[in-house]
Amino acid sequence: MNAFRQLVSIVLRLRGEQGCPWDRAQTPASMRPFVLEEAYEVVDAIDRGDDAELKKELGDVLFQIVLLARMAEERGVFTIEDVVAGINDKMIVRHPHVFGDAAADPSASAAEVGLKAWEARKAKERQHRGSALDGLPLALPALLRAHRVSDKAAVVGFDWPDRDSVREKVREELAELDEAIAQDDAEAIGEEFGDLLFSLVNLGRHLPVGAESALRKATSKFERRFRAIEASFQAEGRTVHEASMDELEARWAEVKSKGEAP
Repeated sequence: MNAFRQLVSIVLRLRGEQGCPWDRAQTPASMRPFVLEEAYEVVDAIDRGDDAELKKELGDVLFQIVLLARMAEERGVFTIEDVVAGINDKMIVRHPHVFGDAAADPSASAAEVGLKAWEARKAKERQHRGSALDGLPLALPALLRAHRVSDKAAVVGFDWPDRDSVREKVREELAELDEAIAQDDAEAIGEEFGDLLFSLVNLGRHLPVGAESALRKATSKFERRFRAIEASFQAEGRTVHEASMDELEARWAEVKSKGEAP
């Protein structure tokens, strides 16, 4: 028995009458937070370049997939074989320059080949949708969803012509946020702050920098530096709670000047 078929058999047994009470009690809805958590752990392993952890986390995601497919099979909806067959068919259709008669331009870059195939596929999909924005899951992280919504709008030409235009929009939204703050209008502050974030996401598209990954990296950098500050105070037998703001700022500048904390 190959490893994948063994996993399918394990899940079948876990969901069986003599299986695990926890696994038997799960539903697609109850699995939702676990699916998200495991997906983020895969992303974390990728960001850290940890191949051993990536292998482990991919296994966890694969288990979630097989388990959800088994739940669907119990309802008579589809099987794990249907899932695999579906993705096989989709990949073949999406790559006619690999599996079909269409030949890729030998002078084109990998990005250009991929973009051409993507645009052709999307044009076909749009024929069956009511809006150019259809197809994005609501559960996407907010920054990523903003990026993808803007991408879809850009496909039909609704986009800023260049990054300078987006930068001007960021300045405009920041000024409107300042005005809302000056008026102490809570509702307007929320709206203008959201508009500013959306504009920053679009600036990232034109740089291009993914807002979701950029913010993750910035947050991780802050965390490393703050932990370095904590460690420096602990080495002196103190804690950050005992330090003044001036001390904290001085220590921050010191850590920052040394570059990335280990």
